[in-house]
Amino acid sequence: MAGNNGTTAPRTASTDEGAAGLALPRGITLLFAVACGTAVANVYFAQPLLVTLGRDFAISPATLGAVVTLTQLGYGLGLFFIVPLGDLLDRRRLIVMQLLLLAAALTVVGTAAIAALLLAGMAAVGLLAVVTQTLVAFAASLAPPAQRGRVVGLVTSGVVTGILLARTVSGLLADLAGWRSVYLASAALTCALALALHHALPPRTTAAPSMRYGQLLRSTLTLFAQERLLRLRALLALLIFAAFSTLWSCIALPLSAPPLSLSHTAIGAFGLAGAAGALAATAAGRLNDRGLSQRTTGIGLTLLAASWLPLAFARQSLWALAVGVIVLDLAVQAVHVTNQNLIYALRPDAGSRLIGGYMVFYSLGSAFGAIASTALYAAAGWGAVCALGAAISCLALLLWAGTRRRTPAAAG
Repeated sequence: MAGNNGTTAPRTASTDEGAAGLALPRGITLLFAVACGTAVANVYFAQPLLVTLGRDFAISPATLGAVVTLTQLGYGLGLFFIVPLGDLLDRRRLIVMQLLLLAAALTVVGTAAIAALLLAGMAAVGLLAVVTQTLVAFAASLAPPAQRGRVVGLVTSGVVTGILLARTVSGLLADLAGWRSVYLASAALTCALALALHHALPPRTTAAPSMRYGQLLRSTLTLFAQERLLRLRALLALLIFAAFSTLWSCIALPLSAPPLSLSHTAIGAFGLAGAAGALAATAAGRLNDRGLSQRTTGIGLTLLAASWLPLAFARQSLWALAVGVIVLDLAVQAVHVTNQNLIYALRPDAGSRLIGGYMVFYSLGSAFGAIASTALYAAAGWGAVCALGAAISCLALLLWAGTRRRTPAAAG
């Protein structure tokens, strides 16, 4: 299992380097970041394209959120049923196989002729895109404890960059070559990454644990029963990503409608405003290494709640939208990195199960935000969507404030 003693070939990082205290090579860390960003981008490609997909497949505006929701629900199933396998199987082989299957699912989406096939493909993309979390857990296991926050922060910055570039690239490619080109190009890139990771990542050098698949899944539930900090941080993940999805699953609707009537490229470009999120992920990792997890969480959740004020004026000012996006993405990623660092430290030997179980709540929150925001926008407009996002964000802040004094000192 990753984190135990063992040996490895000179060309790659060893799966036991975290335990041995050796630094993870920067090149391997960057490859992790690129692979994570590419995989997770597939979950967000559809957001700037919702209006076009609705028109091409005759999906009503009120139910467009189902495109995103099915992807997130597939992601949630993958988090529970696939990610824990990283604690049981050779992670390198698991990652490569997931990437190849993900490329096949992307091809299905890119060639879909009917709505049912599109939605099934989207769900499969979400199910297999959880390779991102297997990569995060693998990177954390390779890093020495003193540098784990920095490594997880850097890898997560790749995730954030993938999320924000997903919207930009998706909008640009859709305007240049149609929305199908987005998924077909991603399928080709995913295959290339599978090959690179097969050659770069270290294989397992220790015996697999004597645990069956059913026991593995049950142990994930047991971890939730045993670890209060995991339960708390999972609830925070549900809330912050519900707020995150409330914005990003719905923003294409007011921006593409009159009087703004922005193109796919222009809508996707607002993802670049979230680049601050990538910076926050790296900075939050360093702050966690310094023992400032609780302070980072409190500041992040306060900024998340405040971000909805400028976002409420998005239809009147694109500058206000840009400011709101920057603050929201920065806040969400700072809390997310903090959460992952804290829960991985609970049981490094069960890193995949901890992160997979935690991210189930991320997926549930994202799915709720997607379906609720698009339905609410159709019924009551953009102001009501912002009120929903602000309410969810304030609830997250109150949850943290009400529980922080009962959080163990070592965790905070």
